[in-house]
Amino acid sequence: MSIPYESADNGSLSRTLLSDQAYDLVRRSILEGTLQPGARIVESEMARQLGVSQAPVREAVKRLVHEGLVVSVARRGSYVRQISEDEAADAREVRGLLEEAAARDAVLHFTGADRVILETFVGLMQESAAILDLAGFRQADMAFHRAVVLMSGNSYLPRLWDVMEPSLMSLRIVGDPGFKGDWNEMAVSHQRLIEVLADGNRGRAAAAFLNHATGIEA
Repeated sequence: MSIPYESADNGSLSRTLLSDQAYDLVRRSILEGTLQPGARIVESEMARQLGVSQAPVREAVKRLVHEGLVVSVARRGSYVRQISEDEAADAREVRGLLEEAAARDAVLHFTGADRVILETFVGLMQESAAILDLAGFRQADMAFHRAVVLMSGNSYLPRLWDVMEPSLMSLRIVGDPGFKGDWNEMAVSHQRLIEVLADGNRGRAAAAFLNHATGIEA
């Protein structure tokens, strides 16, 4: 998990860029499932891998705590957030209601350009699935659903999504790295959602996104 980079001692990289590197390293490890829920994040070890002081690593961890991917316990350290079944179920329910509303309205505004945007994300999911890049898959998956929320034209739904998104990532509600099925089929299921939006039936679109979000259908 080492990351090659040019040493900061020569002044070529700022502290901010080093913090970004540390952030990307840990975030990708969490999203890919390399760092499991409950795993401790050892700042000194990360700093050693990057060849930097612990200060930029500490800043990176703070960002992850703010996102909800990491929890910090006083005098004990920082850990990948653990998931309770009740919390995950609550998040799925709220996500389902939000996406149901978004899809119902997105049908009214759905254009050919919107279709191209969503199909681009499906393509990225398929590419990521082919090389088992689970972090890349999850990012494309999240971007797909965020785009549908934006396509709804409802000014409040994107704000709600922004509040929920860190929790959806940390609770593995979107693109769960523990998923044991066919990742390519998961990508294809998003193509089916596009077809439903293009079909123009508001009720059918709302039901399809609700089922997808709550796990009733893959």
